[in-house]
Amino acid sequence: MRVAITASGEDLNSPVDRVFGRARYFVITDTEETNVEVLENSQNMNAAQGAGIQAARQMANKSVDILLTGNVGPNAFRALEAVSIRVFQFGGDTLTVRDALTAWKEGRLQEVKAPTAKGHGF
Repeated sequence: MRVAITASGEDLNSPVDRVFGRARYFVITDTEETNVEVLENSQNMNAAQGAGIQAARQMANKSVDILLTGNVGPNAFRALEAVSIRVFQFGGDTLTVRDALTAWKEGRLQEVKAPTAKGHGF
């Protein structure tokens, strides 16, 4: 199972990024944290529109099964749902990518069944 976490940096100890489509990076790992891949998202950070849909496409291309993020807008949510990527939301107490991953493994993150933002990360 491949898990992607929205991040502000390039490793498991980096701060999380609380938005999906315009996250700076995606840290992608397996559940054992043996393989870690970093996907830069600079092409979507300043996109006028469509950042969430493009980011969802990137997740699908990387065979991601689970996404851990702070917020996901309506278009991104629909795109993730269409490719069967499950979304779990972390809260303000989650500081690092590793914190998010640990919270998910321990069942402390709630699965998102609808968009959590209006779009553009707000």
